[in-house]
Amino acid sequence: MRYISTRGKAPALAFDDVLLAGLAVDGGLYVPEAWPRFSADEMRSMRGLSYPELAMRVMSPLVGGRIGEADFARLVRDAYGDFGHRAVAPLRQHDANLWVQELFHGPTLAFKDVAMQLLGRLFDHVLKKRGERITIVGATSGDTGSAAIEACRDRDSIEVFILYPHERVSEVQRRQMTTVASANVRTIAIEGTFDDCQDLLKAMFNDNALRRELRLSAVNSINWARIMAQIVYYFHAGLSLGAPDRTVSFSVPSGNFGNVFAGYAAHAMGLPVESFVVASNRNDILYRFFERNDMSVAEVQPTLSPSMDIQVSSNFERLLFDMLARDGAALTRAMTDFRKSGRLTIDNAQWRNVSGLFHGHRVDDERTRRVIADVFAETGELIDPHTAVGIDAARARRGDASVPMVALATAHAAKFPDAVEAATGIRPDLPGRLADLYEREERITVLPNDLAAVSGFIRQHVGLRGAA
Repeated sequence: MRYISTRGKAPALAFDDVLLAGLAVDGGLYVPEAWPRFSADEMRSMRGLSYPELAMRVMSPLVGGRIGEADFARLVRDAYGDFGHRAVAPLRQHDANLWVQELFHGPTLAFKDVAMQLLGRLFDHVLKKRGERITIVGATSGDTGSAAIEACRDRDSIEVFILYPHERVSEVQRRQMTTVASANVRTIAIEGTFDDCQDLLKAMFNDNALRRELRLSAVNSINWARIMAQIVYYFHAGLSLGAPDRTVSFSVPSGNFGNVFAGYAAHAMGLPVESFVVASNRNDILYRFFERNDMSVAEVQPTLSPSMDIQVSSNFERLLFDMLARDGAALTRAMTDFRKSGRLTIDNAQWRNVSGLFHGHRVDDERTRRVIADVFAETGELIDPHTAVGIDAARARRGDASVPMVALATAHAAKFPDAVEAATGIRPDLPGRLADLYEREERITVLPNDLAAVSGFIRQHVGLRGAA
């Protein structure tokens, strides 16, 4: 298995090299040179496997033998041994053909744990084997940061710097990052939006001298290994509901497009999917693209679902690469024009190739509150605002009643207690292991949206292992 860059000018790499590289040296994102594909019989043989066993089967072709089978099996078992539900990503039925897949049973109560708990172990394994160290720089709209910190804290071969938009994440999300006292971890609050954080991250990776100096690597979903691990729960849901002998649809709360792209990858690997509903809040750039071929950047608006308060979705480039027939030069031109003009429209024939598989849906804050309240009244369950957006989209866009629709529940309600309490009158409690979160001391560094200031801070603090 080799991986190629969406921009077409970086060398093809094996899995372990892609893991450590994160972003390709030409600024592109890595994707498999060709999608491995499971036959119907192979998928039937996966039914009934435990989540770790299924993860091994699904991911092994993508690892391509670069990690020994026994070692990889151990890393996978360890990654999911700490989850709060034995099924890891359990399905809960809401009505005749609507299911909710709970992806928040990891240590930081968000779907990012499903990939990040494995990613941290993969980094550690490969780096120790090579005798190397890396500096991880990540950007987060809320959940990636805490998941990355939890997965990589206290690892001798890794230093972690996480950028997040100052005062634009929930208090729980912030505290999960800023209260970690590990010497190899620092969080940086950027005076700007998540898109600003993401732009700073990409600028650092595109500075090849800085990249080599600091041995930069990525935990954002620009890192292929993140996407790879998320593919598994799509197979888990599909197989549980009858695949490959039955198709299934998914509704995915979407910001940076990594989660729904993992579903697309599962589909490319053989999982029969009827449709993906890309669920957005008021920051609806993805909705506009899938509904009318208009990807035009607007100002980021703060909402009740802050992890989706994004305009420029990094992982969309991976889908666009396939839409443009894997033409790296065409992709580069499209992304360059998009950065200059703030708008992307592709050939209608190419757009129609995916518009049958992807559908958009957008939900405002008022509707989000109503869905949280309605689900609580109907089921007694508390859901977070992102999950509410996904459930509303699932209900609005499901088609054939014989096709199960799976809405992804991406965060625990306790990560957004103010929004949930305002909608239901009930304040969700944090699980016991996080019960003292509000009492823990925070460490916060606030920096301007300035590349020199951020890269200078990282240069200054790499190797200090927690010094002030």
